Amino acid sequence: MRMMLMTILALLSADLMAQINSLPPASTNLVYVDKEGVMRYTADNSEASFFGVNYTTPFAHAYRAQKAKGVNLEQAIRNDVYHLSRLGLNAFRVHVWDTEISDTAGNLLQNEHLRLFDFLLAELKKRSIKTIVTPIAFWGNGYPDRDEPTPGFSRYYGRGKLTTNDTAIAAQENYLRQFFSHVNPYTKLSYEADKDIIAVELNNEPAHSGPKAGVTAYINRLAAAVRSTGWSKPVFYNIAQGPWYADAVAAANIDGFSFQWYPTGLVGNRILPGNSLPAVDKYRIPFRDTIPAFANRALMVYEFDAADVMNPSMYPAMARSFREAGFQWATQFAYDPMAIADVNTEYQTHYLNLAYTPHKAIALMIAAEAFRHLPRNKSWGVYPTDTAFDGFHVDYEKELSVMASQDKFYYSNNTSLKPADAAALQHIAGAGNSVLVRYSGTGAYFLDRMAPDEWRLEVMPDVIRLRDPFGRPETGKPVTAISWQSKSMSVNLPGLGTDFSVQGINTGNKYSANAVKGTISIQPGVYVIRRKGAPAGIQPSQEFVAPEATAAISTNAGSSSLSDDHTEIVTPATAILFNPATDRMITVTPQYRKGFSTTHFDREPSAEAFRLSIKNMEGDELMGFQQFIGNNIQSLLVVDRKATGDEPDTLAVTASGTGADQLLLRLTLVDNQGQGYAAEVPIGKDRRTYFIPVNTLLPGPALLLPRPFPGFQPLQFSPAISQPKLQLRNIEKLQVSLDNNRQPVKLTDATLDIYQISLH
Repeated sequence: MRMMLMTILALLSADLMAQINSLPPASTNLVYVDKEGVMRYTADNSEASFFGVNYTTPFAHAYRAQKAKGVNLEQAIRNDVYHLSRLGLNAFRVHVWDTEISDTAGNLLQNEHLRLFDFLLAELKKRSIKTIVTPIAFWGNGYPDRDEPTPGFSRYYGRGKLTTNDTAIAAQENYLRQFFSHVNPYTKLSYEADKDIIAVELNNEPAHSGPKAGVTAYINRLAAAVRSTGWSKPVFYNIAQGPWYADAVAAANIDGFSFQWYPTGLVGNRILPGNSLPAVDKYRIPFRDTIPAFANRALMVYEFDAADVMNPSMYPAMARSFREAGFQWATQFAYDPMAIADVNTEYQTHYLNLAYTPHKAIALMIAAEAFRHLPRNKSWGVYPTDTAFDGFHVDYEKELSVMASQDKFYYSNNTSLKPADAAALQHIAGAGNSVLVRYSGTGAYFLDRMAPDEWRLEVMPDVIRLRDPFGRPETGKPVTAISWQSKSMSVNLPGLGTDFSVQGINTGNKYSANAVKGTISIQPGVYVIRRKGAPAGIQPSQEFVAPEATAAISTNAGSSSLSDDHTEIVTPATAILFNPATDRMITVTPQYRKGFSTTHFDREPSAEAFRLSIKNMEGDELMGFQQFIGNNIQSLLVVDRKATGDEPDTLAVTASGTGADQLLLRLTLVDNQGQGYAAEVPIGKDRRTYFIPVNTLLPGPALLLPRPFPGFQPLQFSPAISQPKLQLRNIEKLQVSLDNNRQPVKLTDATLDIYQISLH
């Protein structure tokens, strides 16, 4: 019997050891990357996913601008981190401005910037928001101002030398060893020992040059410097910034690759009107098919945004496309510090803050849920069939994103969609009206269930658009105002009744009332709402953060629409779709190469034209421009129908070209679903007007303009459902392009002059 027991114990021990050996190495790290390139939690091997923002208060312009206003930066960080937590985000990343916290030899400087960064990390840790550290940026600290004379190695060597000069690389190695050995005075932990710092991205956007072997060696030197401090967490490196070096990056000793996505370009200097959802239909990764070493590495998105777009349908659609591409980390660039969000001076092409852009903020909250919920590598089809995906919904025309799960109902604008089971809901967030909440204010609000008949209600103040937030920024010139007013709110939740009680609980909020027919009058703050006669539940959080009301609001405040544009008044029977004297078109260049230009010029005193200048166009390159014309057409249709009862039916293009006997111009009208309708027009050397019947335009692909970045993203789009017949009422954009492959001869030195395009 004793021998039998010993045998059984031996067999059990062997089986136990086999199970232990199949687990990842014991570690205090939160996550690891498995052999298939999947980032997993160490505790239980489940897949990990993180979604959040970049945020820059400790550094550069955000630091200077808030200091200039006399802002307490520690409190500003606390305020913003609370809002990030309130939005349900669980990821933070920023490229550290090494130029502000190092000297030319790479020694770490113990200064205010590093202290505030440590403070920020500690505040994020309190909220369980995880961090990927990017310790090197290569950038100066000026934008949008001039760079300051900072002490760091980045400024001393310049971006071009930092990846090739041995002394510069040695300075970076020295910096990384000191940076990752540094102990955060607020957490009393080094970055390696802090479990909430889950990975490192070695540098932000490297500028590589020279032999590919040197690129691999550079990355390995930086990775080794980090690991020499005891770092055993995942190491990422940017593979998208210089895609021609992608194979050299893939050959390095790293655990994953970082990407970015700016599908609507950058710095348009105005709101980008029209439907941009086709631009985020898919994230293409070409390296999967061309670089074998790319396989089995984890994927992260270090920066993304739908720049210059206010429509809140974009973020959840981007999250869906990221998950389809296999990403497990994505952080928007960049969340505006609340203290300076009224002027949007930090990065004018981005605008995101819970208090100042509530619709976009709720959309980001929905995107975070989508990113963490949707399975990796699953396709949801092609736009517009992919606008509904596993409980999520996006709608460009309604400027809307919605999440409807078993326990959550979030919406970024007015919606008629309903939750699956209102009685099962635990969390509601909105900006606008729904079947559950009708609110006359313009700020965001949150409802969190504390007990069966009790909810915590948090209400943000109203926002008022003063001017285009993406215009050139000016300190002291607000783009958005804040207003604190009592507004009407109706709440229709099962079990709450129509005469529920309301009690203010945040500091200084003494409001107390009973609802009348489910309706209350309420100001910004935090409240407990409870069914009449129900016992009190647990005491909810009293925390509340909101900006003060704007001191003075201009009486000529802008439209409250989320997606304004510049509307042209038209006369009956004609609409000027493109006027080079006044229009601000979006141009597309051949792969961002040199040798291409667009210019305005006067050929004769009375005839201003827009010129496309072509120098040595290569291969299948194309170039051209896009103009938003939706309002022009809508105005014409209204006026023309009233006058004649008919629709306009002819396009007129006044143009001339040089460089060939004829230039084959492609004119495309793009509708609100991204469907193009095109005709090709041979343009001769002499200025003349060409007439194209609208009914001769044929369905085909449309260009995605502004050009997406990185440049390996698709430049053309065709929707899943093609409408064979053009409907003028649905047209939003005019595109004019020259495709090198379509020309009678290859274009090496040519010009195209456009004087006017009109619709009759």
